[in-house]
Amino acid sequence: MTAERIHIAYETLKKTAKRCPELCVVLGSGLGGYADTLENAQSIAYSDIPGFPVSTAPGHAGRLVFGGKFGADVVCMQGRFHCYEGYTAAETVIPLRALIRLGVKKLLVTNAAGGINTCFRPGDIMVIEDHINFTFLSPLTGANMDDFGPRFPDMSYAYDKTLIHALKTAALENGIDIKTGVYAMMAGPAYETPAEIRALRTLGADAVGMSSVPEIIAAAHAGVRSAAISCITNMAAGILDRPLSHEEVMETGRIAADRMQTLIDGFIRRV
Repeated sequence: MTAERIHIAYETLKKTAKRCPELCVVLGSGLGGYADTLENAQSIAYSDIPGFPVSTAPGHAGRLVFGGKFGADVVCMQGRFHCYEGYTAAETVIPLRALIRLGVKKLLVTNAAGGINTCFRPGDIMVIEDHINFTFLSPLTGANMDDFGPRFPDMSYAYDKTLIHALKTAALENGIDIKTGVYAMMAGPAYETPAEIRALRTLGADAVGMSSVPEIIAAAHAGVRSAAISCITNMAAGILDRPLSHEEVMETGRIAADRMQTLIDGFIRRV
């Protein structure tokens, strides 16, 4: 049972983690290096935490890193879990729910995404203001976990306006050009077809990826305030006349890593 796995993971973290962080930063493909900037860091491999899934996606180290940043206690998820790996949506958020039980009150999600908005370019950073869940999967499916939140949580404010303002302010003060938009989640692991991208654009999506939405839903369910940013690592299918590859995603993520790190630093200073 998922609830039992969350409890087992939480009990392990309660005994082994040296900090009880209030902020969790989920690091997406090519962005895991940010965890190395934490002070007095403590790293715990996912494989050493009973109840956790195992991360199989390339570019995901599979570790929790606890540490300090500007006087705040932070935990970074150095890699996440995806439904395309064979996990249910509920399984993908077991780590986040265990961390929420440990004390996390705020969440910053990062991901690598394909640009649908033709004004975007690879390397752009987009602050997510809303999402469209085209997988139709939810981590809340099944019996409700009443100790986390209500059966029917409101998603109107899933992306916290105060936290979004903190991201925009951090970008402005550091001279980082950011975009804003709507993120569409698709199931993957195949990239979308050009026809699917045209449909997503018509429906109002600016970027597309294969993660993040289950985490945002789980956070909203538990009353955790959330913000999210996408690194636009490639233009989506059919926009440019070239094939898509995960190697391009990783390389662009590395190129944008310094700006992403500066933006996250500025965010943490403000929240």
